[in-house]
Amino acid sequence: MQPAAEAQADFLPINGTDHVEFYVGNARQAAHFYRSAFGMRLVAYAGPETGVRDRASYVLEQDRIRFVLSSALRAGHPIAEHALRHGDGVRNIALWVDDAESAWRETTGRGARPVRQPEALRDAYGEVKIAAIGAYGDTIHSFIERRDYRGTFLPGYVRVDAEDTVARPVGLRHIDHMVANVELGQMNHWVRFYEQVMGFRLYQTFD
Repeated sequence: MQPAAEAQADFLPINGTDHVEFYVGNARQAAHFYRSAFGMRLVAYAGPETGVRDRASYVLEQDRIRFVLSSALRAGHPIAEHALRHGDGVRNIALWVDDAESAWRETTGRGARPVRQPEALRDAYGEVKIAAIGAYGDTIHSFIERRDYRGTFLPGYVRVDAEDTVARPVGLRHIDHMVANVELGQMNHWVRFYEQVMGFRLYQTFD
């Protein structure tokens, strides 16, 4: 029998939700909606003006919540295909970790589908390490390690410093939970995925 401490060792320590990225048909319009309706503040941007040629992405924040809204700049792009298939929706639930490579190695070693091998992204503000695995449907989990980064969001994004006259915060503080709508008959499969592959523990059910 394993010692209790060893049996309960956390092979995937998660500090919290780093960000949630939505693939949308019109990122600029979606960003305006979240700013005007929910009071989120525009803090960073990536697009043609910053050297990113295939998409436009707006980063919005309120307290500890960070949303990224991305849309494609050409037909046939994976972002455009995702939006065509699902409508505006979540693509990436990114998790803040201390060691992205270890998180990727531990989860893929337990059967997760690798989507993005660990890599380091760098700019003048430092380095971010990122990796990703597949989850239910077309949703992925990225592992974000940003201990050596001082920038606003990620390399490739520029800070938006202008005063946001649209945003009036409504008091949102953090992401409490997320709901995954999985394929019919596959609930137990994905429960096992989060238990065995990601080390989660079931604590409540609604039947």
